[in-house]
Amino acid sequence: MTDLPEAALQGLQSKLLAMPPARALQPRVEGYALGRLRLSAPLAANVNDKGTAFGGSLASLMTLAAWGLTVLQVEQAGLDGEVYVADSQLRYLAPLRDDLYAEAWLEADDGWAVFLSTLRGRGRARATLQARVLLPDGGIATTASSRYVAILRRD
Repeated sequence: MTDLPEAALQGLQSKLLAMPPARALQPRVEGYALGRLRLSAPLAANVNDKGTAFGGSLASLMTLAAWGLTVLQVEQAGLDGEVYVADSQLRYLAPLRDDLYAEAWLEADDGWAVFLSTLRGRGRARATLQARVLLPDGGIATTASSRYVAILRRD
């Protein structure tokens, strides 16, 4: 998938805001380009007692970005599936004193083709995604490596 219709991004925005814990972060779908989904959230809604971004908010926004990217891939392939995070490894590298900007992408070099083929054939598939939250200067505040599982819904 090289491009996404605006309606798909708006649909993802609605899904994010339909989840109360996610809605509290005030996430915003910023866009999709070059295989990466970008989300943002205001620092004011995600600040800790030190005036920096709350660690749980950083983790949550990266989780939502990777989950959202996987959901979009499944939907754009015309499949009806549910996507779950299976596990994550996080690294907090630097404090963030500005709004949160997360991006997520598929780790595999072969793109989404193998994942979607497996999902169609077996009814379930997993993929490893990378995510990060950037600092205003372009550095990295936080990284995540997570596995996501998609399971087709059966009637």
